[in-house]
This record gives sequence, C-alpha cells and structure tokens, in this order.
Amino acid sequence: MGRRGAIVPLISLLVGVPIVVTGQAPIPADVQLQRADGLVRDGRFSDAVNAYRHLLVDGTADGVRERARAGLTLSLLRTGDFAGARTEGARLGEMPGASAASLALYGDSLWSSGLFDEADRAYDSSLGIDPDEPRAHHGRARSLTARGRFEAALAEATQAVAGAPDEAEFHHMLGVIYERQRRFDAAAAAFGEYIARLPDHDHSPTALWTRAEIRFLHAFDRLTPIEFSGPGATRESWTVPIRVEKGKVLVRVKVNGDPLDFVLDTGAEQTVLSLDAAALRGVSPVAYTESAGVGDAGRRSLQVGRIGRLQVGDLDIRNVPCLIKNPPLGHLPTREPDSFSPLALGLSMTIDYARRELTMAHALPPEVHATELPLRLYRLATVRGTVNGKPMSFVVDTGGEWISISHLSAAEVSSATPSRRIPLRVYGVSGWDKDAFLLPSVEVAFDALHLVRTPVVVLNLTAPSALLGFQVGGIVGHSFLSKYRVTFDLQRSVLALD
Repeated sequence: MGRRGAIVPLISLLVGVPIVVTGQAPIPADVQLQRADGLVRDGRFSDAVNAYRHLLVDGTADGVRERARAGLTLSLLRTGDFAGARTEGARLGEMPGASAASLALYGDSLWSSGLFDEADRAYDSSLGIDPDEPRAHHGRARSLTARGRFEAALAEATQAVAGAPDEAEFHHMLGVIYERQRRFDAAAAAFGEYIARLPDHDHSPTALWTRAEIRFLHAFDRLTPIEFSGPGATRESWTVPIRVEKGKVLVRVKVNGDPLDFVLDTGAEQTVLSLDAAALRGVSPVAYTESAGVGDAGRRSLQVGRIGRLQVGDLDIRNVPCLIKNPPLGHLPTREPDSFSPLALGLSMTIDYARRELTMAHALPPEVHATELPLRLYRLATVRGTVNGKPMSFVVDTGGEWISISHLSAAEVSSATPSRRIPLRVYGVSGWDKDAFLLPSVEVAFDALHLVRTPVVVLNLTAPSALLGFQVGGIVGHSFLSKYRVTFDLQRSVLALD
C-alpha cells in the first residue's frame, strides 16, 4: 500500500511529566485539564493519554469529565490505538447531554474502527445539535470522499476549516480531496497549511513525509495528472484480456512504450514498479513516501515517480503517479511484482474471470447485479463484512490470495469460541509475517453471502491500519473474488458480484 497524504501522528517518545507531585496539595482538576490539553498541542499524545486517564480516575465534575474523555479519545486516535479510541469514544457518545463536539469525536472513533456507517450517523447527530460543528463537517467530508462525491466533500471540508482554522487535520482533508480531483497545486498548498499547524512542524516525521508529498505534487507542475490521450481518449470504456496464473490476475501494460506483465492489484494505491522495471523504462524517482503492508518490515520508505505514458490496450494515459519499490526487500521467495489498479486512475472496473477479460470505464452502464455491497474508496477499496457476527471493514484486494483477518479481529471473534490455530509461513509486500496462522473454521458474511466454516488467514495488519487511519478488519482476495464476475462501480459506490 503506497502512502498518499499524511499518516496518523507517531507516538511520542518523550517521557511524561507527572501532573500530581507526591506530598503537595492536589492540583485542581481544571488546571490538570489545561496541562493535559497543552500536551496535545505539543504533540505529546502518549503523555496526554496518561494525563487524561488520571483525571477520569478521580471523581471530577461532569464538565471536566466530558472534556477529559474527549481529550483521551483524540489522543488515542493520534497514537493509533483505534480499539482504545473506540472504547472511550463510545463512553463519550453515551454521556448524558453529550455535546456536538463529543458526538463528532465519537464518530471519529467509529471511523477509526472501520465502522463507517455508524460514524456517519454520529456526525449527523452532532450536526443536529450544532450545524456548525467543524469536526462533524470534517467527518462528513471524509465519508463523501470515500464515496467519490468530491464537490460535496470539498464543501464540507471547507466549512470544517472555516470553523476551526488551526486544526491541522482539517487542512489535510482539503489536500486529500484536491488530490483526488487531480488539482495537485491546490493539494500542495493545503498540505503546506497542514504542516504549518503540526506540533514540531520543523522536524516531526509527519511533517517530513508531507513535505516529500508536496515535492511529488510539484513534479506535475504544468502537466495534467492522469491525462487520457491517444485515439481512445474519448471512449467511455476499454476491455483488455487477462490471464490468471497461480492465483494472480495478470494484465499486459506498456510503460513508456515497453510491455510488461502487471498484477491486477486493487490492494495498491498507485501503479507499482519494481526498481529494475522503473530503471529500464526511464521512470525516475521524484521523492520518497511511506508505505505499509503485511510483513515484518511494517512501514517502509519507498520512492515515488511519474510515468510519462502508460498503455493498457487502447487505454492511453500520460503523467501517471507511481510507486517504485526502492529499496527492494530481500530474502523473499519471489521478486516484488509490478502491479496496476484502474481504481487508482479513477476508473470503474469489471473483472470477468470466466471470460478472462478486464473492462475499465469512466462510468459503467446501469446493470442489475446478483449482489451489491456498499463500496468505500478511501485510499483503498473496502466493503462491510462480518466474522462470527462481528462487523468489520475488508479491503478488496484482487492481488491478494485468501480471505484474511487481522490479529485484532481474530482476538475478538475467537475469544468466545476458541479455535485451533495452525501456524503459516506467509510473506507480503513488507516481508515475512512470522506470526501468521490459520483459523480453520469461522463464519464470514458479506450481506446475504454467507461462508460457513471457512478457513481464514490471520495476519498482522497493524502497520497498514495505522497508515490508512482505520482498523483494517480483513482482506478479501482471489480465492473469494474469482468465483464471481466482480464489478467496482465508483460512480455508484458499489461492489457487485455476479
């Protein structure tokens, strides 16, 4: 998974300053709260977690308690503790007379757990109390972006920034929307405003990564990103043949005129080139970005570049952002594959496994499907599913092989019904996952589709979850998808299975 935009801020390594000193008179709760809020402003989120927890242990007034729990929820989100944030966020949202700001934070905690529909309802409840609540507008902007409604998302994000101009993440959301609209100059400006409002904006890792993102965006100055060209530029759809080998869908792609077999991979945010492929085809790196995936490397630094011309059949596109796998991983049984995702180009797609065809389109024609699942595309395509009745979000990954779930999901679904665990040797885009194992019998459901006593692979998805900003419950790969004709309809925000 390539990194686009900034990540959840990293956990502070600073040692916390105690708030209460033994032998001295207790410090008033409102003073402790101010100190805890100050830790948040300084970006010392781990220390803030401890400070807010101390306030919640003591018997404090309801007003202080709500503010402390709100600060705790926000700090847990900042440290990437999504499970903890969901617990505290639920307590916050259930407080009698919870404010609009508290309900919006509750929505953020639900979003971070991959419960997007529930998050939308919390944002609506927040705006029902205060129509101007900035965090709720920010949440709506993020949700609309995931459904491809960029103009409406931009209006919500603009209102969030107007209501809280010093909130860094609201500016970042603006940048994400502009980038999805391919307005790279505007995106770079918004990310610059984001950096200016970060704690320690001169040296923090988040600021450094975002500056690299801005350099990458500026590499498209005076160019049209993802520009459809050639004789097929005016067409609405393109159909090309595919091959299926060893659980991978392969499609022939030309990079700067040179053909190469690519893995069709909706689990990649961008077109991905190996270091050798980029060098041989004249694709130069522009900057570094942060990537994350399955494997013991977790997060890794990779290069980003610009493909001058990319062709898939009659589809001909100029100025395509790409990820370059440099530095490459060592000690893997196969080389890192080159991969291609039409979704990264803003195209809907249908994979017809039976006919061995891939269709890509600006807009797919209306069609009645056997099964339709709500689809959200926020960096990666996700659908709602359940495992042993527990709801979670699954990444739809045509480049993956199995149905898999995260360690956190496995702990939730197997605690009540212990299951045999079979160790596995698994490697992903970030190396070996040495703790992977197989749960041989769980119930997985996607709406009316029920898979009873299905084996699932349990993977460490902590790093990709932190990078995406929400807990990835699992991954749906080739073993499930290949049984269907699969359609990713971005205009309707639907994953269709026939």
